[in-house]
Amino acid sequence: MHVMAGVLIDAQGRVLLAQRPPGKHLAGSWEFPGGKLEEGESPAAGLARELHEELGIQVTAPGESLIRVPWRYGDRLLLLDAWILRQWESEPVSLEGQALQWCAPDAVDLTMLAPADRPILRALQLPARYPITPADVAPESFDAWHERLVRALHAGERLILLRLPRWPLERVRELADMLLPVARLQGAQLMLSGDLDGARELGRGVGVQLKARQLMALETRPLPWDQPVGASCHEAGELIHASAVADFATLSPVATTATHPDQAPLGWDAFRQMVDGAALPVYALGGMRDEDMTTAQRGGAQGISGIRGFW
Repeated sequence: MHVMAGVLIDAQGRVLLAQRPPGKHLAGSWEFPGGKLEEGESPAAGLARELHEELGIQVTAPGESLIRVPWRYGDRLLLLDAWILRQWESEPVSLEGQALQWCAPDAVDLTMLAPADRPILRALQLPARYPITPADVAPESFDAWHERLVRALHAGERLILLRLPRWPLERVRELADMLLPVARLQGAQLMLSGDLDGARELGRGVGVQLKARQLMALETRPLPWDQPVGASCHEAGELIHASAVADFATLSPVATTATHPDQAPLGWDAFRQMVDGAALPVYALGGMRDEDMTTAQRGGAQGISGIRGFW
């Protein structure tokens, strides 16, 4: 079942949520408004029709594809196809008995959303860039990299992975702790590489990027909802498993990398096929540079992640 979801964003940057009324599946949960496509209907036409029937609005400009979420509720398999809309006529009103509310995306409690709608909110919250610190940074470069990361946060980076394998674990945690006030002020998230205990210790604003072996050993997300969980994936099975454990994933290597020149890249066709089966936002990783952003997003990616091309 192909279901369209409208992510309506107003002039204040708020998003519209609708509550499922009594008597419906997942009654009381909040969701993005929309509904089923009819046979032969295009996604844009179907979404416009559903929003007119549900909210009384007339869509006046094409939407922008955000994420496609394959999901299973019991025996029912659906594809939730979310599009961002910024222009419409009339004020949205409840025409089907549902409660409505406008919310700042970062203020929404994920637990109040229907499970299939949570990846949509995550895709809306996450940035398009996900830089990773270089693996060859020496511990003696602590001060220099602290300054560099502060500049990056002030320059607009909103998600940074502190992957520093040459550093003692406590030193990486110390760096994250020093960066945390700036990150919180800027609305950014810091990610630790595989260090769940460190993320739990530092709390809100610090998440973890799970390594593939950690990911496959988990059955549920390992951190509270206000701490992001990423997953490092390299094949379809890992990516599908990440949908139950993480908020987002990286999929690599998409292209040939300088650090692993002998590793065969996935290529964009395989990347797209794997992303189509994943129910979470996915970053393209491996040989990525800023000029790859458009190609990545056309291939279904949240955006791009990288090391050398980002610093």
